[in-house]
Amino acid sequence: MPTRLVDALRELSDAQLAALLAARPDLAVPVPADLSALSSRAQSRLSLARALEGLDRFTLEILDAVRLAAEPTGAATVGDIVALATSVPEGRVRDALTRLRELAIVYGPDTELHVGHSVDELCTPYPAGLGRPAAELDPEVAALAADPGALRRELLAAPPAARAVLDRLAAGPPVGTVREPDSDGPVRWLLDHRLLAPDRIDTVQLPRELGLVLRREVGPLGELHPDPPVPDAPVRSAASVDSAGAGQVMEVLRLTAALCDALADRPAPVLKSGGLGVRDLRRLAESLACGEGDCALLLEVAAAAELITEADGEVPAWLPTAGYDDWRSLPPAQRWVRLACAWLELARQPGLIGTRDDKDKAITPLSGGAARLSAPALRRAALGVLTELPAGAAPAVDDVVALLSWRSPRRAGRAADATRWALAEAATLGVTGRGALTGYGREVLVEAPAGEPDPLGIEPMPAGPDPAVPLAELLPAPVDTVLVQADLTVVVPGPPEPALAAELALVADVESAGQAAVYRVTTASVRRALDAGLTAADLHTLFARRSSTPVPQALTYLVDDVARRHGGLRVGACSAYLRSEDTALLAQLVADRRLGLLALRQVAPTVLISPFQVHRLLEMLRDTGYAPVAEDAGGVVLAQRPDQPRALARTRPRVPPRELPAQLSRDQLDQVIAALRRGERAARAANRAPNPDVRSTADAITVLREAITTRQRIWVGYVDAHGGNVSRLVRPVSIGAGYLRAADDRTETLHTFSLHRIVSATPAEV
Repeated sequence: MPTRLVDALRELSDAQLAALLAARPDLAVPVPADLSALSSRAQSRLSLARALEGLDRFTLEILDAVRLAAEPTGAATVGDIVALATSVPEGRVRDALTRLRELAIVYGPDTELHVGHSVDELCTPYPAGLGRPAAELDPEVAALAADPGALRRELLAAPPAARAVLDRLAAGPPVGTVREPDSDGPVRWLLDHRLLAPDRIDTVQLPRELGLVLRREVGPLGELHPDPPVPDAPVRSAASVDSAGAGQVMEVLRLTAALCDALADRPAPVLKSGGLGVRDLRRLAESLACGEGDCALLLEVAAAAELITEADGEVPAWLPTAGYDDWRSLPPAQRWVRLACAWLELARQPGLIGTRDDKDKAITPLSGGAARLSAPALRRAALGVLTELPAGAAPAVDDVVALLSWRSPRRAGRAADATRWALAEAATLGVTGRGALTGYGREVLVEAPAGEPDPLGIEPMPAGPDPAVPLAELLPAPVDTVLVQADLTVVVPGPPEPALAAELALVADVESAGQAAVYRVTTASVRRALDAGLTAADLHTLFARRSSTPVPQALTYLVDDVARRHGGLRVGACSAYLRSEDTALLAQLVADRRLGLLALRQVAPTVLISPFQVHRLLEMLRDTGYAPVAEDAGGVVLAQRPDQPRALARTRPRVPPRELPAQLSRDQLDQVIAALRRGERAARAANRAPNPDVRSTADAITVLREAITTRQRIWVGYVDAHGGNVSRLVRPVSIGAGYLRAADDRTETLHTFSLHRIVSATPAEV
């Protein structure tokens, strides 16, 4: 019977060994030398912690049953476990035990089950929530526990408050803290009647025997949870879910574009510690008219989608990338799919933004404090619950948290907040609608790039359906016309085409954003268009071409009036000069007290000069109501289109970095198993080193030279640095310069031996 894990591993077939490595891929990285190394790694704290995190609540309860039944001999039987789990069918118990055996957490035959030696260190010290035996706690308590009749009488005589304390400790954990142990109260009564045992100075413990008596109605293991909780999920119509999600998609696309444009107009500086400052986040949230949390989420997603990045320079700042312009030209559905995929693979936790880290420092957007490698897995786990429910099912957030807590109780503490954040972010981004997963969102979860190699060497999954196709059917078609009204407002009855959006941004100001955005044409917006190089005729043509209604006369008059005054002044470098054919206008400027700071001086009937730079002269003249334009040295008017700075996009991996592969391919498993079998054979051979039949260095060198030719393995006996005689099974490669170089097939390493230390060389048995 195997009493060690390595013995149990040696009895496994290749298929069973492959199942173990597939379930615990961390055991194969790097490839263990032999089964002994695999056994040590499988029982290490780090590897066992990973394995335990993937177990559901019922399997962990059965593991506690094995630990409990194995005391004090260290071994248990399947019959013992079934007897403890009285409230659960035997088949369910055996299934849980099979799962534990597949993971090598429990090993051995049915008559002698053992638990990995590090499991007790990682689990609670009280299996199944039961305390230590009374004999280990207090002799007087042990004497009472040994008398069932006296124990029953003491329990019946316990006051209600004392009985409540016992019931609480019996449910587990069996240890309680006593604030005032010497005061009169239920705890003192229990201590005096030997129903509790003092554990430390301020703690008491319920003995195991008493806990079993108190659990006689629910069973020795307490209440078991073999089945996961079923979420209460009302089902909504698929059409209403998709419609609500599509509306949010349009809002997210609008906000993302507005965010990038806001950063282009006023780049946000990069903090010394990295990320974006709180003031800049507040400014951006106000410009987008959204909450700071939503703005932080959009920043993180835009950075992951390579729409914004940190631009190097004298003052590093966050700027849109050149890829933002390409993204903006895509159809709306494809734009959203890119954002959604970036969010799913985002190895960061936007929900942490605004909180403080372990060093009491605020976590800001795009900073290192929000990085979490586990975020994509936790995000997909939360959305995975929605995919398992019928289409249109909208479970409560707490129900999703409860279900995931059952599936992985050891992750429940840190996963609860991540689950809530994931569902809230999914609603904000339009992945869900009315609390249910949308049809196109379901397809985004299975979308994968076809033929794209995985950075970790894992075979890529086959590509799923394109989620942009069903989403495009839900989104309104982009419009290329507007409604120009008499009050100089421009109504866009739908999402504008990229070209129309660029034109509107140039000639009008946003007054009301939304599904039907409203712009307003003002004097400043018309002047902005003229500064960009357009003429009055160009503006008339633009409005006539884009407006589906007759262009109001008020708009025509506004354009003509601004154009008539536009360019009446010419500004150049003197530091700056100001030129005009209208001498009366120049005289007005010299006399204008508002422009006194410019120190204007007339050097010719049609020319004024100023010590200020051109941009400052233009700015002050426009602020006071004039309409100057800039010109070059030859008198040619310079078009001034608003600057749209761009940063170089930085290459980011599609898959976030992970410490270990999530799965191993069939070929990888075969290679690892083959290496383990070779290492095991070499280890067995190393334990059977023969008595050397060559006992001189000269004869040993002769045997070694022959082995180099025949590529035969040789047992080399040599004196190590401590003066001890050591034998090693190697395959000689070369001899020269006083050294032997030989390969160790077991460890796949090359060794170098000094010839004067070699005392024997014996051919290995073939």
